[in-house]
Amino acid sequence: MTVYRRAEDRDIRDINHLLGQVLLVHHIGRPDLFKPVGAKYTDDQLSEIIHDDGRPIFVCEEDGRVLAHCFCKIEDRPETSASYAVKSLYIDDLCVDEEVRGKHVGTGLYRYVENWAKENGFYNITLHVWECNPAAKEFYKNLGMQIQQYTMETILR
Repeated sequence: MTVYRRAEDRDIRDINHLLGQVLLVHHIGRPDLFKPVGAKYTDDQLSEIIHDDGRPIFVCEEDGRVLAHCFCKIEDRPETSASYAVKSLYIDDLCVDEEVRGKHVGTGLYRYVENWAKENGFYNITLHVWECNPAAKEFYKNLGMQIQQYTMETILR
């Protein structure tokens, strides 16, 4: 049975496994920025994030195994004289285990997060996607996401 829920400490091992897959995708696309092996977070840091309501992590679990995760950050932009107040849910990282990609696991998790955001009064969901990851760009486009802005760079060395 497939379950979508907030992450718990018992998910740390599986989440770390998925984070390693994300790192490898980024390393292949941008070896100038990302190492081939490493850990984004320690287990203690992951536990801290799991218990932080400002940085919810959602998972898709099947038969006791986490198949996908979605790291989020709540961003509250206050109103100014030039802009409206906006409560956004920023997706910092969404990963589906490479063994189950193409089986709509990511779509199901994204829709779960999207419904959670709607129920909790968010205006929008935002994220960044690397130009070197065309599969991710297509995935988000197929979910109905659209480009909000571009980040551009000049490499100086």
